[in-house]
Order: sequence, then structure tokens, then C-alpha cells
Amino acid sequence: MGRPRSFDDDVVIERAMEVFWAHGYANTSPAQLAEATGVAKGSLYNAFKSKRELFDRALAHYDRQTSELAAELLAQPGTTRECIRSALRFIVDFDLAQQPPRGCLVGNTAMELAGHDPQIARTIRTIQDRQTAALTARIEQGRRDGDVGSEADARALAEFLATTLAGLRVMAMTHDAPTLYRIIDSALAALH
Repeated sequence: MGRPRSFDDDVVIERAMEVFWAHGYANTSPAQLAEATGVAKGSLYNAFKSKRELFDRALAHYDRQTSELAAELLAQPGTTRECIRSALRFIVDFDLAQQPPRGCLVGNTAMELAGHDPQIARTIRTIQDRQTAALTARIEQGRRDGDVGSEADARALAEFLATTLAGLRVMAMTHDAPTLYRIIDSALAALH
């Protein structure tokens, strides 16, 4: 019979997520994970079986966090344009505050792994589809409220805005807030 765990899985996953987010999957070593989590490598792998399983759980944790944040941001009062502008600016401001800049874990993972890992590609697609669905729902609410035109294709607009957000998160690594805010305002012109 093994010894009981002396750590909280959720805390370990959160800390591992931060390391993967900063360094990527391939550039994160077991030693970095052990140091960041405060759990010895052997215990870490006994609990999570492999670096990949820990990464998968960290990515799922990130997905839950971002889904909850999106729901909160998109439920704010105001018109659809005001609400989405505020949400996009919040994310840009968050990204700009990170030093060094690290972008989006989902986007980074797509670039690093999705092209040659079908399982990761499916996971990333599911996460992206969930994000797009949240935007679609907010735009549909705008159509019902009358602040988005009734002829607007909510799904197409949501896909456009989700793609804009992905680009903003990359550009936040090299551009300043005024530039990114102009991009947000240009994208939001599609919501008429």
C-alpha cells in the first residue's frame, strides 16, 4: 500500500499549467515541473503517470478557467459591442501585464503540437468551438436585444471575433495597448 498523497492535485495542476504556458510542452522538463509544483519527480509521475497526462490535465484546467472567465465577461451589462469590447480589452490588458509575454496556452499548444498530434488537435478544436459558442450566444442575445442587426450571422461573426482574439493574443507579445485597442474597435465594426 502506497503512502497517501501529501499534495493537492488542483494546486499541482495549476502550477504545472503555468510552467507549460511559459515554456511550451516540449521545452518543459520534469525538473521544472517538480520545482514549480514542489512535488518530487517520482511522486509527480506516480500521481499523473506521465508528463503528457499532466499536460492534458493542465490544458483542461486552463479551458475551465477561460470558459468561466468568458461567461463572466460576456454576461456584463451593456450592448453586445460594449460587452465584447470590454472582454477583449480585459484579455489584451491581461496579456500585456504578463512579463515575459506568453500569449494563450491554447494558441501556443495549437502552434506547437496540433499539426502532428491528432488528439491535441481535437482537444484544441473543442476548446476553440466552446469559445466561439460563447461569443455566438452573446451575439444572438444582441440580436434579440436589438443592438445587433437581425440579419447578422451570429456564428460567422463569432468565428471572426474568436480569430481576432487569437491574433490579438499573439500580437500582445510585440505590440502596445493602443494598437491592440484599434484592432478591437475595427473588428467590432462588424457588429452593426
